[in-house]
Amino acid sequence: MADLSVNICGVEFKNPVIPASGVFGYGREYEELFPLSKLGGIATKGTTITKRTGNLSPRIAEISSGMINSVGLQNPGIDYFIDTELPNLMTKDTVIIANIAGSTVDECVEIARKLDNTDVHMIELNISCPNVKQGGAAFGTSCTSAENITSEVRKATKKPLIVKLSPNVTSITDIAKAVESAGADSVSLINTLLGMKIDINTRRPVLKNNVGGMSGSAIFPLAVRMVWQTANAVNIPVIGMGGISSGKDAIEMMMAGASAVQVGAAIFTDPYAPVKIIDEMNEWLDSKNIKSVNEIVGSVEIW
Repeated sequence: MADLSVNICGVEFKNPVIPASGVFGYGREYEELFPLSKLGGIATKGTTITKRTGNLSPRIAEISSGMINSVGLQNPGIDYFIDTELPNLMTKDTVIIANIAGSTVDECVEIARKLDNTDVHMIELNISCPNVKQGGAAFGTSCTSAENITSEVRKATKKPLIVKLSPNVTSITDIAKAVESAGADSVSLINTLLGMKIDINTRRPVLKNNVGGMSGSAIFPLAVRMVWQTANAVNIPVIGMGGISSGKDAIEMMMAGASAVQVGAAIFTDPYAPVKIIDEMNEWLDSKNIKSVNEIVGSVEIW
């Protein structure tokens, strides 16, 4: 069998497959199906400074080859996470990545500072959240705001810092270079694309929030393109996500330049998707007589 282990920011992963933030909760339900130790890592549900109930329902809608959601970062808050969920996760023999979010820089800094005193392996900073002090525009939609929040969170923790990038921008490579210059150890992309679905009978949006984040296999080619562009623009590891639903998808994303991958919407249609992807990757690598998955990272040969 091929060696699937990867190293990102000095952290060893037994394989490059990580359930993405927001789709896997804290792993408790999925542990009834398979050992969490099979996974390369787990990106936890986005955590805010205080408990959030999320947006009003309906907040999830199925679309062709994907879904749109506006869950609104429902979570129990950072203190509950640290006291109740993290101790359990740290016993699962896999890398734990704490995904954090906030509506102000100060909130994100405080969360990072709290996590710095825990055993969590890595922090993933979600910069797709609206900055309430700057008119509601997402932190990740301008180089200046992305660089600023990354810089401040970087000062608050010694943990390896991944910055999760929004695709709803003019140039994702410029944002990636901005957060790299501010101290990000890695970037993960892409977060969801902003979408909308209308019920033609009621003439109202299907989601109560009107718009939401689009994910699923429909966005996969867009994600591959952005990962490829970003991997060629920065000198830090890239974690690729966006529509991955098979081992071949994961291989393709890594050929584009990703050092690891996150799996999101596919888990809703098949909760075993992450472990199937791991097995499929191994089978493909063996069929090509490739000894290590690291050999394929960034191996695409451009015309």
